[in-house]
Amino acid sequence: MQMPMSTGMQGMQGMGSMPPQVSSGSPMTPGGVVVQNPPQQFEQSYIENIFRLNLGKVGTFYFTYENNKEWNAKVYKGVLEAAGRDHIIISDPVTGQRTVLLMIYFDYATFDEPLTYQYPGVIGNPPTTRNCR
Repeated sequence: MQMPMSTGMQGMQGMGSMPPQVSSGSPMTPGGVVVQNPPQQFEQSYIENIFRLNLGKVGTFYFTYENNKEWNAKVYKGVLEAAGRDHIIISDPVTGQRTVLLMIYFDYATFDEPLTYQYPGVIGNPPTTRNCR
């Protein structure tokens, strides 16, 4: 004698398929359709992204090395070759020697030319000239 299937078991018969893959942060409609977000037009404003937008520019980079008896602070000048989350690579324009610098020691940088800078909510680059009085 067969036992009748309960209504709870009947509802589980179609549940064997996997749900659709959804990239993080993508919304879904009630029908299960993933809505694709438009591609981001800019990078988030992290220092490594600002550096990546300005590769090839000459900068002066200031670093502090705490608890170092030989030198506490150092200044490096060179062409910004690469920028990662935890480092930058600069090169000497005369000798071509490359130096890898760890961002944990980074204080600030200066550049003698305008920087490319994109930030959420800012369209394009800010003006390169300012009225200073």
